[in-house]
Amino acid sequence: MDERDCLLLQYLFEEKNITKAAEHLYITPAALLYRLRQIEKKFGVHITIKNGNKITITPEGEYLIHRAKHSLWEWRKTKDYLLNMGNEVQGTLRIGVSRVIAYYQLPTILLNFLNMYPKVNPNVDTGLSDEIFKLLQNEKIHLGIVRGDYKWSGPKYLLKKENICIISKDKMNINDLPKIPRINYKLYSSLDEQINHWWNEKFNRPPLITMQVDNYETCKEMARRGLGYAIIPSIFLNPDDRMYTIDLMLESGQLITLNTWIFYTESSLQLATVRKFIDYIHSLDLNEKF
Repeated sequence: MDERDCLLLQYLFEEKNITKAAEHLYITPAALLYRLRQIEKKFGVHITIKNGNKITITPEGEYLIHRAKHSLWEWRKTKDYLLNMGNEVQGTLRIGVSRVIAYYQLPTILLNFLNMYPKVNPNVDTGLSDEIFKLLQNEKIHLGIVRGDYKWSGPKYLLKKENICIISKDKMNINDLPKIPRINYKLYSSLDEQINHWWNEKFNRPPLITMQVDNYETCKEMARRGLGYAIIPSIFLNPDDRMYTIDLMLESGQLITLNTWIFYTESSLQLATVRKFIDYIHSLDLNEKF
C-alpha cells in the first residue's frame, strides 16, 4: 500500500462512511470504492461490510487499518527527519504538553520561540500528563512536558518545582484541619501518596472531605469563598488572590513539591527544531509565571 491507500483506510475508519471518506481525499465515492476493492483483492480479505449508509470494519480490515496508521506515522516521521536534519531550523516540531503548563506558560514560550525561528511548524498536543507520556512512548511526539515523576529511560530535564500549598480564605490553625471541610481534587498518584504521608504524620484521623471537584481552579474558587480549604500546586496561585497559604512540609523539613519535566529521545536530537527548542527551554525560568 502507498501513502494514499493508507490515508484511504484511515478516513474509512474515522468516518465509517464512503462519501465522507472520499471527501477527505478529494475523489468520488466510486473512485474510493474501486481503490478499496483493489486493496481487498491484493490482500485477499474483505475490509468493510456495507450496512445501509454506514460501513462496518471487519477484523481483517481493523488489522490493515492499524498497519496503515503505523505506516503513515513512519512516512510522516521520515519526512520530518529529512527536512530537519540540516542546520537550518525549519520543519515540524511535534510536542506534547501537560494541559496546566499549556494553559499557563506554553503560549508565551511558543510565541517567543516562533519569533526566533519562523520556519518552524509547531504541532501541539495537550492533555493529562499520563496522556502526553503515552504519546512520547509511542513516538507520536518529539518531546513531552509532563507534571509528576515518570520512569523515563531517555534524556530528561527538570524544568520546575512547585510547592504544594494549603489554601483558605482566612488564617487558620493547621492543627484544626481535621475539623475543617476540604475541597478535594484527585491529584497525581505520586503526589497523592506524598500528601497522604504528610497527613498521616500530623493526624490520626482522615480529612473531612465535603466536596470532590474536577479541576484546581474550582478548588481555589471554593476555598476563596470560605467554603473550606484546598490543597493545590502553587502554579494556580496569584499574588492578587489574597488567600492564606501554607506550604506542605514533612516532619523531616522537606517541602512537598510537584516536578515538571521535559522528556525526549536521543534520536529526536537529530532534528534541528528539537535541539533549538530544548536549548530555548533550558534558558527559561519556568518557576516564574509569564
